[in-house]
Amino acid sequence: MPYKDILVHVDGSANCATRIDLALSLAKTQNAHLIGLYVATNPDVPEFVQSLMGQQVQEVQARYQQEGLAAAAKLWGERTGNSGLPVEWRFAEGDPVEQLSLHGRYADLVVVGQHDGSINGDGSQIDIADELVFELGRPVMVVPYTGHFKVLGQRIMVAWNASRESTRAVGDSIPILRDAKHVFVLAINPRGGNNGHGAVPGADIAQHLARHGVKAEAQHVFAEDVDVGNMLLSRAADENIDLIVMGCYGRSRLREIVLGGATRHMLKHMTVPVILSH
Repeated sequence: MPYKDILVHVDGSANCATRIDLALSLAKTQNAHLIGLYVATNPDVPEFVQSLMGQQVQEVQARYQQEGLAAAAKLWGERTGNSGLPVEWRFAEGDPVEQLSLHGRYADLVVVGQHDGSINGDGSQIDIADELVFELGRPVMVVPYTGHFKVLGQRIMVAWNASRESTRAVGDSIPILRDAKHVFVLAINPRGGNNGHGAVPGADIAQHLARHGVKAEAQHVFAEDVDVGNMLLSRAADENIDLIVMGCYGRSRLREIVLGGATRHMLKHMTVPVILSH
């Protein structure tokens, strides 16, 4: 069953237009309703500045929100206005993760941008993708903050380790996997046992995908001396992958979430869009 509604986060970041274009392209292939959400947040103002400026701080913050909203709405209209698809524009105020979680629970997929540690267009230092995937309960597609992506979902890599999280990621992504020209199921350093892989790592999930009409090829590699995140990105480059699907791993549900090494590496160094599920 295809996705019926896709939510994309629209903000003031430099690569937001690319994010909208990818979400629009995916909505066309899925014949989905596309929703753009802008979340207004106030810029951080030190307390001593607030005490000196008083009411002026609120006026500056209000103007900042209005200008950000106007720019985002203009960008949204420019990118989607002639799409011929059902599109919807939404505005909310507050914490971006909370608002994206609230609106995203009623969508099949949420599209956000990778956090740029050097600058953030909305004035926030929150790594939205990092936190959202744990709060939402829906798959999250993260788009790199640099680069332009002409195609999406033609050649997909599934990072498979036979865990609950990667199983969830595969199930969440079947609508996209079914439309791909080729799907590579990659198991890195697979292990055996009841909670591990079968006799041929990746073969069982590839067979399951085939029953869903997915053209999947199982591969596995052993490279104990190479970081899993680096290996995934290296193989993605070798195979000309345009989308990676993987589970998102966490050992703590407290605010200071500790992600699995491969997930953390991917969020920091992704070169193509990544769909994450938890």
